[in-house]
Amino acid sequence: MDKLYIEKIIRPQFDYLGKAPMIMGVRYVQIFGTGIKMGDFATLITSPDAHIHLTTWISGGYEGKITIGDFCLISPGVRISAATNIEIGNSCMFANNAYVSDSDWHDIYDRAQPVGQSEPIKLEENVWVGDRAVICKGVTIGKNSIVGAGAIVTKDVPPNVVVAGNPAKIVKELDQTAKMKSREDMFSDPKEMDDLYLALDRYNLKGNTFFGWIKSKILPSSKN
Repeated sequence: MDKLYIEKIIRPQFDYLGKAPMIMGVRYVQIFGTGIKMGDFATLITSPDAHIHLTTWISGGYEGKITIGDFCLISPGVRISAATNIEIGNSCMFANNAYVSDSDWHDIYDRAQPVGQSEPIKLEENVWVGDRAVICKGVTIGKNSIVGAGAIVTKDVPPNVVVAGNPAKIVKELDQTAKMKSREDMFSDPKEMDDLYLALDRYNLKGNTFFGWIKSKILPSSKN
């Protein structure tokens, strides 16, 4: 096996990570494989029991790629897995435990064969994927659309709709005359960003005390 291939498996990392990422719980972001890129102003939120997994398959003739745009939000437990190609546009949001996969990962008849059928996935700008939703191979989701919690998306979704259910179906059309505000707009407002970071700091630091800090220096725990 090629030495470079082995090193990339042992020491996986983003091929590209844009400017000003905010990663809450960096130790719980798991990167497997190569060809994984994320744009500017990414927000990744994790927890000890809900890691983020970004995975590409790079063997057997496959060279998976994951490209995530600017201003995207990825919540705890999200898994994105590619054997072919997954393209995610700017300002997309993924709620807890959402799953995006461009492959079956096993052949239908030969269960020992990895990957199976694989088709690219594309999420256009400002898509919102709900809690525990699943995006299956070959799907394109149009701009601004929302995937409801627990939905299983097996077919293309047009722009500006809400889909829900298994299999997912359109349950609502968005009002295209309404002003749509995306995460990109939020990042363009300095005051709103200051308020957001202040709220996050207060949440992360709640319960911290001066004496607790002293104790952590004298008697550090494995959690520190």
